[in-house]
Amino acid sequence: MEFCGRCRSGIYAPPPRTIASSLQQTPWLHKTSSFANSSEYRQDVDRVLKSELGPLYVGLPHFRSTFFGGVSGLQSASDAVFQRCTEGSNAAFADGWKGWPKNANQEEVLSWFADLSEKLVTFSADYNSASTHLRRPLAQPNKPVQGSTAERKLDIGFVSDTSAGKDTRCQWSQILVPGELKSNPAADTASKAWLDLGRYAREVLAAQDTRRFVLGFTICGSFMRIWAFDRLGGVASERFDINEDGLQFVSTILGFLWMSEEDCGFDPTIITKDGQRTIEIEQNGQTESLILESLMIRAPCIAGRATTCWKAHRQADPETPLVVKDSWQYAERDEEGELLQEATERGVVNVARYYHHATVRIRGRTDDVRDNVRGGLDIRTASNYRPERLSLSTGTGTTEAPRKSRSSGRSGLKRSSSQTGASLPSNKRPCSASPTKASISPLPNRVHRRIVLRDYGKPIYMASTRTALLAALEGCIAGHQSLQRAGILHRDISVNNFMINEDNDNPSWPSFLIDLDLAIKEQRHSFMHDLESFFWVIFWICIHYEGPGNGRVVGRFDKWNFVDTEELADSKKGAISDEADFVRSANEYFTEYYRPLIPCMNTLRKTVFPNGRRWAKEDIGLYDRLKGILRGAQED
Repeated sequence: MEFCGRCRSGIYAPPPRTIASSLQQTPWLHKTSSFANSSEYRQDVDRVLKSELGPLYVGLPHFRSTFFGGVSGLQSASDAVFQRCTEGSNAAFADGWKGWPKNANQEEVLSWFADLSEKLVTFSADYNSASTHLRRPLAQPNKPVQGSTAERKLDIGFVSDTSAGKDTRCQWSQILVPGELKSNPAADTASKAWLDLGRYAREVLAAQDTRRFVLGFTICGSFMRIWAFDRLGGVASERFDINEDGLQFVSTILGFLWMSEEDCGFDPTIITKDGQRTIEIEQNGQTESLILESLMIRAPCIAGRATTCWKAHRQADPETPLVVKDSWQYAERDEEGELLQEATERGVVNVARYYHHATVRIRGRTDDVRDNVRGGLDIRTASNYRPERLSLSTGTGTTEAPRKSRSSGRSGLKRSSSQTGASLPSNKRPCSASPTKASISPLPNRVHRRIVLRDYGKPIYMASTRTALLAALEGCIAGHQSLQRAGILHRDISVNNFMINEDNDNPSWPSFLIDLDLAIKEQRHSFMHDLESFFWVIFWICIHYEGPGNGRVVGRFDKWNFVDTEELADSKKGAISDEADFVRSANEYFTEYYRPLIPCMNTLRKTVFPNGRRWAKEDIGLYDRLKGILRGAQED
């Protein structure tokens, strides 16, 4: 997993979402973490992001006290600063803010906001000078912010670069608080200002690997709201008129300037000292320090598991690599760490081996969204709350049902890439929509989990040679078979879940499977679905990679990120149903580097999809036949 899940340094994000083995069995929703080898055009992203976020709840009482209540001295300083704004013959505030554009023109409001914010920074220096210098407001509506896949511009915000000015090129990694301005008060809606701010929040979360949530704001006309985007979606304060409640505006600006990194959404359990990041775990009754060496992958979504992985090592053993994985799981689900521990204890081969797992705790409290991040705010008190909206967002359209609900007859599946009616292979499965039916849990919640693994590698699409790629696939099939013999079904066969280790000094498996988030013990999802997914993984690699890790976007397949399930199923069936069409398409779309694998791929196609169709009954011998084909192709 030596890969950052964004398009940095010219490497395209690998195929994301996996697909359902049965449309009836597995309802599915798009997620923004699912985009694979995509240009991420705004119209496509917005459609999927709107689905991912679900209902955005606004007008929550006590929002300000929840998120700004920990800022020391904020109220008294705000009172004093606002009082100063009202004094003198040239007062900044008198029946409204001086210089406020009457028509709320966006460009003029931006200039006004930047100038006033600078003035408030100066006025507040006497009350909290140290904090004031940690960040500054920035208005650059016409300059793209660097670090995103597609070009993105930010109206206004607060950044960590204290020297940033009008000509500074900022990165998303520097944006602490994004803002969105609209001249029309009527733009204070889910489809306009709210969604625009959500798009910025996604970029911030993707670029900052220790960020748990993002605070932001919208100003529509003169009406302002404060927002929080987290792994359940987005919630916002009651709106207020900044020209009528100048004190609340001052308090908001100072709050953004003064709040601690933890209050701003950063993870305090990841400690940075002298440029080195560490976490502590309890292992065998002892406290161990783990050094986080580098980011491997960060799922670029808002609502969902938001998986983040780092390469790490024990402070006492720098030569042995580990992997630290953070994710946000529905509270109802069994823990992935328990399944990994069981698999390791049972001697499963070619699957990442267990080292540690825990629920992240902050200030002695479980780090979850509902009670810790949101401080107990209840979405049912939102001004736009409607029970039927929650029911729709937490009902049957789920991609991540809790394991504990499996006895109820609901499948704990997501849309898996395991059959012709499936989507592309996934880099990390789509961030899920809901935990279960609303009748079971009316208010969803996600819990911050942390797992440490003993095996480290890189995705198979970075294999140094075609032969190494085929050998890694063979090893991963053996790992899946070993899991199946232990009574565990993986159910998440996706390209970034296949690891290869070509480092002779690395004691990890030569190739192995990772990620048991969706694994189960009983056979509600046939192993045949997973074996079909192996075909789609290599099919995707052959089209989208021109060599080890050298990804590209292919227009015909880019749309697979965004089309609905039925259209996608038809595309997949058309790709494999006829041998002559398959070979012709492979010659047209496989990269030059992978065209030598066309005979192997055609043999795999005929084996996995006999007569161009899906299997009619389970065949345990398919494991050995697939491994034999891959082994023979290595020799060729």
